[in-house]
Amino acid sequence: MVVKTMARMRNSILGTCLALWSSIAVAQEPCLPPTDCVTDECGVGSVAELSCFEEFCSRDTLTGDWLGARTSLAEKGISFQADLTQFYMGNTTGGLDREFRYGGHGDYVAMLDMDKLAGAKGMFVKLRAEHRFGESLAGATGSWLPPNLLAGLPVSNSEELFLTNVLFTQFLSEEFAVFAGKMDTLDGDTNDFAHGRGKTQFSNLGFVINPILLRSVPYSTLAAGFVYLYEGKPLLTFSVLNATDTTTTAGFDQLFQNGVTLATELDLPTTFFDMPGHQTFGGAWSSREYVSLDQDPRIILPNVPVNRETGTWGLYWNFDQYLYTYSDDPTLGWGLFGRAGIGDESTNPLSWFLSFGVGGHSPIRTRHADSFGVGWYYFDTSNDLEATFAPLVGSLQAGQGVELYYDIAVTKWCHVTPDMQVLTSPQENLDTSLVVGVRTNLSF
Repeated sequence: MVVKTMARMRNSILGTCLALWSSIAVAQEPCLPPTDCVTDECGVGSVAELSCFEEFCSRDTLTGDWLGARTSLAEKGISFQADLTQFYMGNTTGGLDREFRYGGHGDYVAMLDMDKLAGAKGMFVKLRAEHRFGESLAGATGSWLPPNLLAGLPVSNSEELFLTNVLFTQFLSEEFAVFAGKMDTLDGDTNDFAHGRGKTQFSNLGFVINPILLRSVPYSTLAAGFVYLYEGKPLLTFSVLNATDTTTTAGFDQLFQNGVTLATELDLPTTFFDMPGHQTFGGAWSSREYVSLDQDPRIILPNVPVNRETGTWGLYWNFDQYLYTYSDDPTLGWGLFGRAGIGDESTNPLSWFLSFGVGGHSPIRTRHADSFGVGWYYFDTSNDLEATFAPLVGSLQAGQGVELYYDIAVTKWCHVTPDMQVLTSPQENLDTSLVVGVRTNLSF
């Protein structure tokens, strides 16, 4: 029954989005304007005739302005964002299991402006709740980096709703702020062409965040720190985090019991070739005592014990560089991206990591709301840990992968993304996997 229900949900949503895309593609316009619909019926607030269908397609979110309630709440300091990301992806050859799986992720964010709400000038509160459902493709390919990261977050073996952010930020000036609370760390290591939390750009972990970080930085935990901004964007961030992941709990009873993690990131804007770009440098160190390679939905490893080690570290760099921007909107364009990182071989399963690719907004003149990406990643496994892995999973080699995607903006609130990946497992006894599938994202 559950399988049939998920299949019906998948077919219904995909069918709706593809039907809308067919209408748009034929017309080469955002929406076709049918007749006999006046604006009062559409809730637009004008006396001119307007297509209800056009208004429905052009709105920013599926549910619109909630009869004005959304705008009213925003004016009072409360704004909401919600989206549903779904994956239907399959491993067609190689790997461990050759099958298609359906899974998804719900993401619900509220931003509170405490100045408007309570007169606390410069204070903001971010709340995020997440849940997953269905099956991730992680584990089917034998790759250590999940091909659809978001389908396994926040907790790979649970479909419950978890609060992963309750973060208080206090601005002390326009350029400096301090923060404290529970936060998820997926928003770090940002990149204009390869991030998007796995929902709007690439799906594979290797192009969402640097996997070198995953051993030392938990997904969701208590943290505090500061951020220095330049021209309204984070330039330097420093965080002190509880070293234990507490996605499923408040985390206070585990605060610093297993050590502390220190993380910092410097994000420098650049203008090479008279085009915008960024150079990001960061690192993390943890004093946590590591007893085993704990299962983590962000990276799929053989679950084997390792020698007890205290502390780990990782250093990383990433860049994005526009090569072309569009004359009608210079904030849009396409360019190159890359990542690199090294980690502590005694506790980190990856000794180093490298990725490179091209991506950005569609070069098709009438489709600038679409985006595309082609990326390649490569990582080497830790020599220190290979002796532990090899007797249980066979000889190890470097892992690598390629991902290609094209994100179709059916409407502003409905995106459909065909995706293909070629993945080589670090386990030499596994054949190369070919992953194909589609992702949909609906913004509510």
